[in-house]
Amino acid sequence: MAPALVGFTVFVVYPLIRSAYFALTRYNGLTAPTFVGLDNFRRMFTTDPSFWPSVRATLLLVVLYVPLSLVIGLALAVFCNRRMRGVRVLRTLVYLPVVLPVVATITLWKFVFNPQVGLANQVLTWLHLPTSEWLSGEGSAMPSIVIVMLWSVGSTMIIFLAALQAVPTELYEAARLDGAGPRTVFFRITLPLISPIMVLQVVLQLVTALQTFNQPKILSPDNIGGPGFSTRVLMLSIYNNGFPKLGQVADFGYASAQVWVLFFVIVVVIASTARFSSIWTYSDHVS
Repeated sequence: MAPALVGFTVFVVYPLIRSAYFALTRYNGLTAPTFVGLDNFRRMFTTDPSFWPSVRATLLLVVLYVPLSLVIGLALAVFCNRRMRGVRVLRTLVYLPVVLPVVATITLWKFVFNPQVGLANQVLTWLHLPTSEWLSGEGSAMPSIVIVMLWSVGSTMIIFLAALQAVPTELYEAARLDGAGPRTVFFRITLPLISPIMVLQVVLQLVTALQTFNQPKILSPDNIGGPGFSTRVLMLSIYNNGFPKLGQVADFGYASAQVWVLFFVIVVVIASTARFSSIWTYSDHVS
């Protein structure tokens, strides 16, 4: 066990302790850190003009992405679970975006959403529909990022597909013999039996949304979360403070404080989901 324990200590425990210490200091990475206590947290919640907009952008991302990823992933899983010709090819095509290079794929989407020459507006023009500013508009930038994130919904689909294939087929057969329709079968048999996997997916998608970084960083016009603060999520705000543009001084202490705030938010979200999951999760054990 020694190699695993050493690796865990060096690459997990030690960085956590150091970041907790830096969160209580003023540290730019060049000079020695100066202990300031809770000043970084006080600044975060009271005087930083970008913190609360970052919180709002993160919440908007969670509200838009998590339900859509669950619904689309489950719908694709149900469709790909059917017995039909070419279903294996279809599953491969849906899952393919997950294994493609992330940065290269996001960069291609940036060209697709170009307001002047992008494919998205060209398609809308061909369909005689109004075009959009996409990533250049404050109101449309975050929905555009959510669309790019949903491009990799195949990872959600594949977990749901495994859950669907674990449902006993005799339950479906018994329901059909009793005259149950597809809707009744889905809501009375399928959903209750895959509810534990649904809880897992909710947790995974919440954590994914709260830790989103690549899409806002690459897709925002200024690469710092623009236009305005519309796409400056918490992870990107942390990065901007710890690794600012050339000529600006880094603030690792303040960035570490933001990291710990995000960490506690994720812990609370996961704990709350686990706490209330028993209310709507099916269990075959009778107490």
